[in-house]
Amino acid sequence: MPSYYYKKLRELREQNNLTQSEIAQILQTRQEQYSKYELGRREIPVHHLITLARFYRVSVDYILGLEKNKTRKTALSD
Repeated sequence: MPSYYYKKLRELREQNNLTQSEIAQILQTRQEQYSKYELGRREIPVHHLITLARFYRVSVDYILGLEKNKTRKTALSD
């Protein structure tokens, strides 16, 4: 996994005016744990990536830095 994906996590959160605590609630985890994802101290689990991609309406590839376009090419079943 590219080491810069964690920057996308923070960028998306801040663009949506959300706190780490709010995102942690969406992921059903603690704020401290989510903070480690954003800081790159811990890899984010795939199921959390999927949840965030659905929440932000972007592709997992966008979060991982594999594509530059935020728009999903194919829809994830919600």
